[in-house]
Amino acid sequence: MKKFKVGLATSALVLVASTITVAGPATVGLSVANAAPSQAPLNLANEQGALWSCAFNPFVPSSLPYSFGLTYESLDFVNALQSGKVTPWLASAYAWSNANKKLTFTIRSGVKWSDGVAFSAADVVYTFNLLKKNPALDLNAVWSVLSSVSSSGNKVVLNFKLAAVPYFFYVAGQVPIVPQHLWSKIAKPETSTIPNPVGTGGYIMSKCTGQNIKWTANPHFWKTGQAQIKVVNMPSFLSNNTCNEYLASGQSAWGSQFIPSIQSSYVAKKAGNAYWFAPVANVALFPNTTVPGLSDAKVRQAISYAINRSTISRIGEYGYEPAASQTGIVSPTFKSWVSSSSSAGLSSSANTTKAASILAADGYKKVNGVYTKGSTKLSFTLTTNGGYSDWIAAMQVLGQELTKFGIKVTLVTPAANTFYANLYAGKYQLAYNAEAGGPTPFYEMRQWLFSKNSAAIGTAASSNWERYSSPSTDALLNQYGTTTSASLQKSIVAKLEGVMVSQAPVIPVLEEVDWFQYNATHISGFPSSTNPYAQPGLYNQPDWGYVLDQLKPKA
Repeated sequence: MKKFKVGLATSALVLVASTITVAGPATVGLSVANAAPSQAPLNLANEQGALWSCAFNPFVPSSLPYSFGLTYESLDFVNALQSGKVTPWLASAYAWSNANKKLTFTIRSGVKWSDGVAFSAADVVYTFNLLKKNPALDLNAVWSVLSSVSSSGNKVVLNFKLAAVPYFFYVAGQVPIVPQHLWSKIAKPETSTIPNPVGTGGYIMSKCTGQNIKWTANPHFWKTGQAQIKVVNMPSFLSNNTCNEYLASGQSAWGSQFIPSIQSSYVAKKAGNAYWFAPVANVALFPNTTVPGLSDAKVRQAISYAINRSTISRIGEYGYEPAASQTGIVSPTFKSWVSSSSSAGLSSSANTTKAASILAADGYKKVNGVYTKGSTKLSFTLTTNGGYSDWIAAMQVLGQELTKFGIKVTLVTPAANTFYANLYAGKYQLAYNAEAGGPTPFYEMRQWLFSKNSAAIGTAASSNWERYSSPSTDALLNQYGTTTSASLQKSIVAKLEGVMVSQAPVIPVLEEVDWFQYNATHISGFPSSTNPYAQPGLYNQPDWGYVLDQLKPKA
């Protein structure tokens, strides 16, 4: 199962003429009795293993996914599935100048916030300066490259410290724009929950409980002819199983789930049920690099060699998500970026002989079956989201493999809220999770490795949860941001692949697909393999809001 992440498909929506009740501990009645298909609500199936917290701050990692894209919008939509194809959003145009160190946006006219107040360039400038004033809100560290943001009329100018074309993805596509007239009154934006978000997007959160989030179409929406689904519900689920039943039975037409034996347990259950799994990023093991033992790159290397990714894929994910590479490159999506020198000798199977030799050379010996050096014993807890049956199954296999090898692993599976709070704060030893990636491998590597994305233990980090810090790696990431040369970019990424292999700061386990099940019987406009206009998973921000705007009920 893929998760909400900074930036996190399956999809199935069926419009039924009955009262819907979500199975399991999280229950909610979603009334669509006798509704015509054109008027029936769209019920989403996106199990996250927790009840909803009803917080909608787009700059807080735990609440960002529920508002960015459908309520809050960015300046442009940048599609990672189409090599960064740009579609204008709140900005109608953009242009680079000053040797790619100046980016000018033309801000769209005629846009209103959902409370009826006019949107303007001042809101854009305010948002970017809000991130500068409150670094905890700057989830992608855009102010590490920006020098100033200002406006003149309907133009917003972003000045960069260096040439920064690759950072367009972040500043144009990953910064949710918020209303100055409301946010300027918030005393502590880094901790405010924002229970009633006001945005420019197609949907307004109209009611939230722990069991369900209800959005309604924004009457002030500026996109004529879009946001035609009038009501959208997202019931909460505490486990895959209950959500899969809800999805397969036809109570939802758009979901984002891992489903075992998908042909028999989903496709065959309802006419029109279909799926599309596009590989986009990695699901990885995040070693906390501040923990004794895991702070040692040789130990992390040994862990990577000792696990059998093919077995984990087969047992944990029914083979839907293939084995990943320690280089971090997702194939076939980014196959042309693979460094032959970095990938040499890597395998999807375990190489315990290699792992043992690395630890022996590092001074470790087995004591009572566990590798030990002095007072450091390679015995760790491994944590993942307790609501995801596939991740639990995958990590059970991984834990058994490592324990048999001589690195003792104890799996713990807390509820989602606890898992993510501890992950972001760095209060874990080993964790299994995923990040979003982007149009090239650089973006996922930057999320993993850029020190400015991390934070001190106890403070929430938007990414780089493992707390990896390397000035030379930061320099490579910064260098990538200064060039538009494809050959130089690939050369830099090849060096980053070398870091991944030699330092193993993150250990990719499986290639993360965009779980996406859907039923187009009553709704048109879903992305597809022939029209991949956005990532279709309900956990992808801002993609899911962009997709929701395009969907239309069939007569």
